[in-house]
Amino acid sequence: MKQLVIFFLFIFFTTVVFAQDQKRLNHFNLENNLAVQGFDVVSYFTENRAIKGSPANTVLYQGIKYQFATVANKEAFKKNPAKFEPQYGGWCAYAMGASAEKVEIDPGTFKIAEGKLYLFYNRLFNNTLTKWNKDETNLKLKADANWKKIF
Repeated sequence: MKQLVIFFLFIFFTTVVFAQDQKRLNHFNLENNLAVQGFDVVSYFTENRAIKGSPANTVLYQGIKYQFATVANKEAFKKNPAKFEPQYGGWCAYAMGASAEKVEIDPGTFKIAEGKLYLFYNRLFNNTLTKWNKDETNLKLKADANWKKIF
């Protein structure tokens, strides 16, 4: 009887974890199944720039694949993934705040604010980081609320 209970608990928790991972996969900005187009999310914090990660340094976290430029960055992420994950699933922070849309990003256009990574669209004379900076407080509040509705 005890084994049967353990089996059903295992099935229940496996199903819950899979469902959470699937939800993240459905809502995160992934390119070729990678977060942030394969850029090293730790490097934004440690180097203050976007550095391409390596397939040799890949981590799967709650269904999302991250790549890192160095083993040290990979290990730092593994110790505290929530610290390094981009806000709003890696979608453009400005678009999330302005219109609740999931808009692609330019990995080189980012901002670290209050210990969080925000990514932005930047193409064809449309740098949304500049727009974000003009009304950051208001846009962040809206983006947080919009992301909660989506995710």
